[in-house]
Amino acid sequence: MELICIGLSHRTAPLTVRERLALPESRQADVLQRLAQAPVEALWVSTCNRVEVYLFAPNAAMARQRALTELQGLGGVEALEHLYEHQGEAALVHLFRVACSLDSMVLGEAQILGQVKEAFERGQGAGAVRGELMRACAAAFSCAKRVRTETAIGRAATSMAAAAVQLASKVFDGLAGKTVLVVGAGEMGELAARHLKQAGASKLYVTNRTLSRAEALAAEVGGQARPFEELLGLVAAADVVVCSTASQVPLFTRDNVGALGRGRRGRPLFMVDLAVPRDIDPAVGTLDWVHAYDVDDIQKFVADNAAARAEEAQKAGVLVAQEVARFVKERALREGTPVLARLRQRAEAIARSEVERTLGALGDGLNDKQRKSIEAMGRAIVNKLLHEPTARLRAVGPEGEGNRLAGAAAELFGLLEEEVGTAAAAPSVMAAPVQVATGGK
Repeated sequence: MELICIGLSHRTAPLTVRERLALPESRQADVLQRLAQAPVEALWVSTCNRVEVYLFAPNAAMARQRALTELQGLGGVEALEHLYEHQGEAALVHLFRVACSLDSMVLGEAQILGQVKEAFERGQGAGAVRGELMRACAAAFSCAKRVRTETAIGRAATSMAAAAVQLASKVFDGLAGKTVLVVGAGEMGELAARHLKQAGASKLYVTNRTLSRAEALAAEVGGQARPFEELLGLVAAADVVVCSTASQVPLFTRDNVGALGRGRRGRPLFMVDLAVPRDIDPAVGTLDWVHAYDVDDIQKFVADNAAARAEEAQKAGVLVAQEVARFVKERALREGTPVLARLRQRAEAIARSEVERTLGALGDGLNDKQRKSIEAMGRAIVNKLLHEPTARLRAVGPEGEGNRLAGAAAELFGLLEEEVGTAAAAPSVMAAPVQVATGGK
């Protein structure tokens, strides 16, 4: 069984490609059902900046081909040109880095961990995330918690929503006296509303298809909730619009926004789209009085802030390396050759080596019976030495105390060094993104 990751992100694919793979939850469940045919396990991670599929499978080549076929069917041949792939330990490292926000557009932002956890829960609900993939995700979440606790990577981070508000404030030289509209009351909408309020917006309206959610958010930030049917009228009165909905088609087009221009009399409108697929058609940005931005535009804006978190990212990368090594070690104990068998193999190899060295030193002066006696003595020493630990481990069983004793034996005799050596070495390598693109992008 081996872990595979195939996907694309803001690092490898433009927004026009990413949004083709941004599926509603119902369609994600369908994809998981097709990918996770026993014994294969599957996790589908979809955010505004990435779409990734993680597979745990005994036949890596077959699972990989199934995933590529699925991605091509959803995103077309062009999507394949932007994919990256990780396999084995590299896939595990990537999963940990994603959960720890070391591969995010905004380094250190906190939202990605929640999004991966939601993907995990959907995968479990669909029966696609089970044994080993479930353990890998749990370890990644634990690593993310450690990174948050032991580094300052999140303290200087700015979320996508915060960056959008900073950009709006820059365009208008502050939001005092401005009317702002938040379209969508999901997690990103909530963040945007809070940041807009903190930035000093004078009037804050919230609209959502489910009015009760808009009312709850408006009450929290001191704004006003309005019915979704009033959407265009609210835009006509707004100076700033921040939208992040789950709509599969644009809410704002050049025609419906352009029709508002005459009533505004040239008053500029700032619109930022945090949704994938996009809520704002790119053609809206061609209107002279509209400043329209999408998530890729925000990426360019936040790039300047990344340097402040680079040092903390290096520290986080070391922690990721340690946690990956820990997970690989634990997996080796669970699924590798049993510790007793490995210990016996090690002891027998040493005994054979020493017997051969002794026989070689004695030369040809020994007869066959004497030689066999020396060989038997070597085997007897191994058997007597391992009798007591073998009996104790068999008595307590493979779980609980037995697992603790087996782990201690593996540590004492260095049985896992070769298996975890790659993960434990070179933390500076693990601190950097590992990407192997399948195409030229």
